[in-house]
Amino acid sequence: MDKLAERLRDDAARIEVDVSDELDRRIEASLRAQTRQAPAPQRPPARPPLFWWASTITGIAAAVAVIAIVNLQVEQQPEPAVPVDLLATTPRIELNAEAAMLTAPLHDELDRLQSDLRKAEEKVRRDIGL
Repeated sequence: MDKLAERLRDDAARIEVDVSDELDRRIEASLRAQTRQAPAPQRPPARPPLFWWASTITGIAAAVAVIAIVNLQVEQQPEPAVPVDLLATTPRIELNAEAAMLTAPLHDELDRLQSDLRKAEEKVRRDIGL
C-alpha cells in the first residue's frame, strides 16, 4: 500500500497543468455567481407593551368566565337519570350464517403429503437395500 501511495504522489507531482486567463476568469465568475448569499430573514416587529397587557387581561377574563360557568352548573343538581334497557330498545337483527367447510381441502392435502412421504421412504429403502 505504501508503494502505491508513493507512486501516486510521484505521478501527481509530474502533472503540469496550465490554465488560461480566460478559463480562470470563467471559473471565478462561476464561483461568484454560485456563492451569492440569501438576504438575512427579517424578524417580525416587536409588539407594543399595550398588546401584552390586553392579551393578559383577556386571558384572565376568559378564565374567570369559565370558572363562573362551571360553578353555576355544579350548584344546579341534575335530575337522576332514568335507566334505559338497551336490549329492549335496540332492534333485533336476524342473522343467517352457514358454517364454512374449510377442513376438507386440508385433509385432502394431508393425505397427499403422507402418500408422498410413504413413496419417498419406500424408494430410499429400495436404494439402501433394506
